[in-house]
Amino acid sequence: MMFIGLTGSIATGKSTVSSILSSPPYSLPIIDADILARKVVEPGTNGYNAIVKHFGPTTPDLLVPSSESMPESGVDRKGRPLNRPALGKRVFGDSEERKKDRGVLNGIVHPEVRKEVYKAILWNYLKGCWAVVLDVPLLFESGWDKLSGVVMVVAVRDPEVQMKRLMDRDPHLSREDAQNRVHSQTDVRLKAKRCEARGKGKGVVVWNDGSREELKASIDACLQEIRSSSPPWWNWICLLFPPLGVAAGARSYWQNVNINKRWADAELKEKAKL
Repeated sequence: MMFIGLTGSIATGKSTVSSILSSPPYSLPIIDADILARKVVEPGTNGYNAIVKHFGPTTPDLLVPSSESMPESGVDRKGRPLNRPALGKRVFGDSEERKKDRGVLNGIVHPEVRKEVYKAILWNYLKGCWAVVLDVPLLFESGWDKLSGVVMVVAVRDPEVQMKRLMDRDPHLSREDAQNRVHSQTDVRLKAKRCEARGKGKGVVVWNDGSREELKASIDACLQEIRSSSPPWWNWICLLFPPLGVAAGARSYWQNVNINKRWADAELKEKAKL
């Protein structure tokens, strides 16, 4: 089964691409890390309890306010849901304090999300899917690119397009808040460059500065390239002979480790020139 690692940055159109990939004619199963990230911090979960324990004492508005419809103990008595905008203000930004808080939050959420991803991968493998899309905003940062046969980055060339889309989508954000959210992630142009550096058949970039029709055409071209590098007959062989599938997966993982090593070496050389 082919793992397509889908990533981008905030407000570049990754969710739109994910929606298109999950619909005909592609109908690919999507494992959405954002949805899982919300699931693993619902009241009563280990992730929720860890976040409340760490951030609660210093973030008075960490939980949604109590009301008639939301009692102090929560609807199901597991606690009130997290106040996501308040938590976002606590972890988004360029200061060392914000980076530290973001690291703590990621350290709580990421392991729980990984467990859910592995369960979903196994389920789709048993169903005989030829490919599954791992929709992960922090694909490179969290190491999921090493498990991906192909990485697909959704990017925009113009940073202002990204800012406008974010503020149109979330009108409650000030421009400063929007900038903090954009800057808290790796620049999407750099992600696109890193994706292209993986080589043909290993990385594809979907540029999304234009219309939805242009986006669909770009996606179709990318899927054709991916299918040519992983024909259906190969996926069926791997499904019917699991040891071969495991060996192919191990080979892909090793290749990706070497790709990341070359990228890291190239980054060091670029920094040395400065």
